[in-house]
Amino acid sequence: MKNSYLFLIFCLIFTSNISLAQTAILKGVILNESNQPVSGAEIMNKDGGTLSDEDGVYVLSIPANEDVRIKISYLGLKNISFKINLKENQEYELNPVLKTDIEQMSEVVISGRERKTVEGITTLDQETIRMTPSAQPGVEGLLKTLPGVSSTNELSTQYTVRGGNFDENLVYVNEIEVYRPFLIRSGQQEGLSFVNNDLVRNVDFSAGGFQAKYGDKLSSVLDITYRRPTQFDLSADFSLLGGSIAAGAISKNKKIAGVVGVRYRDNSLLVNAKETETNFRPRFVDAQTYLSYTVSKKFELGFLGNIAINSYDYEPIFKQTNFGTLTEPIAISVFYEGQEKDKYDTYFGALKGTYSVNENLTLRFITSLYQTQEQEYFDILAAYSLGTVNTDIGSEDLGEVEFQEGIGAQLTHARNDLDALIINAEHKGTYIKNQHQLDWGIKYTSEDIRDRIQEYEIIDSAGFSIRPPLPDFINDQPYTPYTSPIVPFTEVRATNKTKIDRISGYSQYSIRTNVKEHEVWANAGVRFHNWTVSGDGINSHTQTVFSPRAQVAIKPDWNTDMIFRASGGWYHQPPFYRELRDSLGTVRPQVKAQQSMHLVLGNDYSFEMWGRPFKLTTELYYKKLTDVNPYTIENVRIRYRARNNAVAYAEGVDVRLNGEFVPGTESWISVGVLKTEENIDDRGYISRPTDQRLKVGILLQDYVPNIPNLKGYLNLVYQTGVPGGSPSYADPYDFQSRLRDYRRADLGILYVVVDQKNRRKEGNFFNKFKELQLGFEIYNIFDNQNAITNTFVRDVNVKQQYALPNFLTPRVFNVRVGMKF
Repeated sequence: MKNSYLFLIFCLIFTSNISLAQTAILKGVILNESNQPVSGAEIMNKDGGTLSDEDGVYVLSIPANEDVRIKISYLGLKNISFKINLKENQEYELNPVLKTDIEQMSEVVISGRERKTVEGITTLDQETIRMTPSAQPGVEGLLKTLPGVSSTNELSTQYTVRGGNFDENLVYVNEIEVYRPFLIRSGQQEGLSFVNNDLVRNVDFSAGGFQAKYGDKLSSVLDITYRRPTQFDLSADFSLLGGSIAAGAISKNKKIAGVVGVRYRDNSLLVNAKETETNFRPRFVDAQTYLSYTVSKKFELGFLGNIAINSYDYEPIFKQTNFGTLTEPIAISVFYEGQEKDKYDTYFGALKGTYSVNENLTLRFITSLYQTQEQEYFDILAAYSLGTVNTDIGSEDLGEVEFQEGIGAQLTHARNDLDALIINAEHKGTYIKNQHQLDWGIKYTSEDIRDRIQEYEIIDSAGFSIRPPLPDFINDQPYTPYTSPIVPFTEVRATNKTKIDRISGYSQYSIRTNVKEHEVWANAGVRFHNWTVSGDGINSHTQTVFSPRAQVAIKPDWNTDMIFRASGGWYHQPPFYRELRDSLGTVRPQVKAQQSMHLVLGNDYSFEMWGRPFKLTTELYYKKLTDVNPYTIENVRIRYRARNNAVAYAEGVDVRLNGEFVPGTESWISVGVLKTEENIDDRGYISRPTDQRLKVGILLQDYVPNIPNLKGYLNLVYQTGVPGGSPSYADPYDFQSRLRDYRRADLGILYVVVDQKNRRKEGNFFNKFKELQLGFEIYNIFDNQNAITNTFVRDVNVKQQYALPNFLTPRVFNVRVGMKF
């Protein structure tokens, strides 16, 4: 019944259909050749115009979804004239430089999405990212609604793309590659994403077949651009899960501009609602900034800095999970002692210099330093009992365990420490002449990792210590006396000092031309990567790989607006430290780069429906992988075998329909079908841990017609179950059962008290805010029990082993307040 009320709320919120004037915003700063602001410049279109203020700042509202001619003029300086096409509610920042000696006229339609469409890149709107309800809000939360992107854990910001794993995704911020901690698990311990949504201007995402200019990973690229403010701004967002404050400013002479953001998050609201009774304080805080300084009209210097401190204090107390069947219900009751204390401190700083030699040639120089200090300490004793559950509906003890069938215990211990320092120095260049473009780059990376692993697991069943099922511990009693020592069921002890030196680079050529009346875009390039692994007790080993890649897109001269794309190439992922370390903690320097051959065929069909714009994107893909480094997922942590002893493939189709299902808002429906399997040691193909056969994602944005300031956001995800893993020492070929399907719906209701379009009467208190929004969110509104992994428990009486699901978060309510000044 309670779900029926929630469904009624959903229906009332998401049934509006109203037409509003479609507009977009063009804004920026007008500068002269000396990079001084131009006051009083005219920015005009056919419907009117505006003047830049004393700081050169302008804001112009223009019609959306059509070509608009813009003319910028100032007495004594040459005019600028161009066309621009923006989407509904899109804000586009343009900071033109008016010159005295060059007439600037352009017939090119400025549309960031056109270039990205032909490159197979998905662009996400910053405002949609900020408002979409999710247990992990931000860029990653929205990515999980796209086809081909999967995650069955709302407590994690990590995601898999088209059958890859969590370690195969590139992330860039302003062309600077960023990293995540090593020991941190993709689950409860995980805190904030590196990307601060309050600072974001643009988000681009490619799910495969990406260009040679992007780095050496197998699956995807997330390319973030932080904004450059045109005036002072201040924003804040607070909820029961934490809060964030961000500010942007620019100097009077427009030479120095910067944004800074501070975030705090406490996941107690989410984890305390789980089935395990705990004393739990997962706290995460970070501070981030991007500063730019215009040294001259040809040279700009930028700085990206980030400090993140993540603390994870966990003391489990009790847990009961009911499973089994309706006729034979079974429950496991677990009593805990001990605690876990983890800490992850990361520091990141990068300098980027951009030198515009002339109108055709741009040179960029980037250097960065990343340090992470991590500790993972825990001692947890779990005493469990299996029993039958009371199913008598009239009983007061309904659902309680009434008969114990088996008992056992588990002790887990860890004292893991890691300190890593990564230094990068990089040069990139771009040369553009007419319709030709040449990109190149070279990069040196030094990785210094110091790692100590001390962890073990002791399993006791019915009063007997369970030894690992290895040949050294064969029990042949009573015929042979059993003299093997008592040892932990699993144990890892290692101290590694590892150094990895890398040199990588790329060269890429792009062209835009016409074949008869058809528009054609194409690029081809190649990457190389050379790396050397060395360290204490390690025999130095060097390897080199080359990765050719290409893309082509054609827009036929048809009345129908369609683009056809094809892309692919050979992609390599030289091993990072985690991939070099095997399950026993030993570093294997001879591990090869995993290889993947991508072939992607895509089509974009833009059309109008109900008088509003829509786009249907379809992509077929096939990936053939060799030198695969198999892995298992243990307690949401990836454990590599550090052997290239497998081959694999991934194939599927992704479909996404996005557009204005409700006038003035962008929504989408995405469907992904995937099959990925691997063949380990030539034993035959089995499902990979990320074999997500079907994924459906829906994002709906809406508002109430009579109260347009009352808005709703619905985030729906359905995914079929992935393989549930296998017990320690077990053969994965014997454990191919799947987790239950992942179903989740997050709902957000927001009321805009005041914004730029809706001001109160003069003197009203709320006019002190540029924006003020109040709302609430319901995570997992239908209270589905989703599982992330299995815990395997053996019943000694019947010699049966059960896969016990580890459930994720139930329904949770959250309250949010957002404001801008």
